[in-house]
Amino acid sequence: MPKKLDLFAKTEHDALMKSLREWDIAYHTKDAPVVDDATYDVAKRRAKELETEYPELAAGKNSVAQNVGAPVSREFKNYPHSIPMLSISDVFTEDEVTDWLKKNPDEVFMEPKVDGVSFSARYENGILIRALTRGNGTLGEDITENIKTIAEVPQNIPVRGIIEIRGEVYLSRADFFKLNEEAETTGAKPFANPRNAAAGSLRQLDPRITARRRLRAFAYTYGEVSTRDWATQSEFFDRLEEWGFKTTRGWCKVAQTQEEIQAHYNHMMEIRSDIPFDIDGLVIKVNDIETQEKLGATANSPRWEIAYKFPAARGITVLRDITIQVGRTGVLTPVAELEPINIGGVVVSRATLHNADEIARKDFRIGDRVVVQRAGDVIPQVVETLEHAPNSRPYRFPTKCSVCGADVVQESDKVARRCINALSCPAQLTRELEHFVSRKGFDIEGLGSKQIEKFVELGWLKSPADIWKLVSAHGEVLRRMDGFGEKSVANLDASIRARSKIDLHRLLFAIGIPEVGEATAKLLAREFGTLDALRAATKERLTEIPGIGEVMADEITKFFNAASTAAALDELLTHLAVKNPTNSTPGTGHSTLFDKKIVLTGTLARHTRDKAREILENLGAKVQTSVSAKTDIVIAGADAGGKLDDAQKLGVTIWGEEEFENAIEN
Repeated sequence: MPKKLDLFAKTEHDALMKSLREWDIAYHTKDAPVVDDATYDVAKRRAKELETEYPELAAGKNSVAQNVGAPVSREFKNYPHSIPMLSISDVFTEDEVTDWLKKNPDEVFMEPKVDGVSFSARYENGILIRALTRGNGTLGEDITENIKTIAEVPQNIPVRGIIEIRGEVYLSRADFFKLNEEAETTGAKPFANPRNAAAGSLRQLDPRITARRRLRAFAYTYGEVSTRDWATQSEFFDRLEEWGFKTTRGWCKVAQTQEEIQAHYNHMMEIRSDIPFDIDGLVIKVNDIETQEKLGATANSPRWEIAYKFPAARGITVLRDITIQVGRTGVLTPVAELEPINIGGVVVSRATLHNADEIARKDFRIGDRVVVQRAGDVIPQVVETLEHAPNSRPYRFPTKCSVCGADVVQESDKVARRCINALSCPAQLTRELEHFVSRKGFDIEGLGSKQIEKFVELGWLKSPADIWKLVSAHGEVLRRMDGFGEKSVANLDASIRARSKIDLHRLLFAIGIPEVGEATAKLLAREFGTLDALRAATKERLTEIPGIGEVMADEITKFFNAASTAAALDELLTHLAVKNPTNSTPGTGHSTLFDKKIVLTGTLARHTRDKAREILENLGAKVQTSVSAKTDIVIAGADAGGKLDDAQKLGVTIWGEEEFENAIEN
């Protein structure tokens, strides 16, 4: 009998779903995953367990059952899928496969689960009309021109009527390594793994970039179809190959029993590193198509297929040494230097140890045999010590910065240890300058990580102000350096000069105040109006602002009160014209929308969503992504969806575009 929902279960479920949504957006929409597959899978399974135990949780929109993929990007045109692109339910154990087989006792077809990016290609009378990403499952992004650059997706097939071919775009490991080698030579940021590279390449606004990325594709299923002349999944693979598509046929197998399934699963794990592309499990499907159609689907996954996931790839090797990386904010991160080992097809020689407390808690010692895990999309991690070697020795965390020799401190309420030499430590300076020129900061083209590291090493960049002296002071030498020339140096100089005028909030983000991200930088710019007013603010004044707590206020005042910071900032300002918020009067005269919690939904006629958000934030509003009882206003444009429904149920004030325009004009 289902349990009555209690507060603790709901709180845990809400937190899990919040994390899963954030991770989905990072993975599907931004192509920048923030957690590994194992962490994601554990959170998703726990959320499902809670929904099984408390069906009330599964019934709402905030549930695993109601969520597929992530919101589509506004940078692409969006179109609905004629038949939803559902996700596949994951299983991780033989027992779970057995339970599924009891409901689906028919012959199954097993395919490798390719770790790539899903697509759907629509053909009408044999001609490729449109290709979409999975998107949120019902709405996908138009990637037609990009798909056309992939040779393994034919633009014409011998089929009458309508058929939607669905598959996976991927990068082979060899092409992934080549792509990252090219990125290193140009100073571009390397991709984390082949899946990331494929996603980022497929979702380019310029198809010419996609065409250069060596993308490949497998086809494996279909969506809408006018007529069907295949009776099984294996026969459908025959059709795909007849029509010119590539399939994973060489690694597929038909099975009738649990034993045959497990034997193939074990075999695929053994040869996983020999397969030229990444896979993370097997997809097991009922082979008979009519049975598939009878079984149907739940809200977000078919009943006739499951993904039997591989465990996180692990290996055992020797911890040769522990080195320290110094980050942009001075945080010291210990890194394990390992005896190189092949884990899941990737040679791993370094892995994170997280922090000093983690090293002490797990008693990692140099010379130990350790278990290393490569769980997907993040840097590998050392999981545990298998055994202490006779000559292994405990690690003493440094009290001096390994780069500049300054003192290392640990604040009482934090785990991290930090170098105190914020502006003179070369390691911090390099990371700080990378942050300074990033897209949300000064957005200076031509200054990538490689260039900044080189210029810091040469002594040309000792503070952000030196960027404006680069060409005038070092132009002659720069023009003779590899990768530069007359035109590229001129372009770099023009890019720097173009950023001599900067919005206050972008400046505040760029200078790297600890604890201050983009949203807080905008808040501070609106609240104080000028940089001078913010620099003079006390901790007490800062904590009066909603959203600024004691820790953040302390970091801001420490930053601006430091003599070295003040000198570097004053020098930088000699090169800049700072644009203050035109609608902000420090401390007074706020807009009527100031501090209002606002949600945008639907399409506005006069503004893009990003522009409307910018307008509202400049007026002091807090733009949110979801509706709650604490939301003040929902601004609804054309084709508003679930957020509008939520607002009506909760009794939240709803504005149309006319009310919005009146509010921002007055």
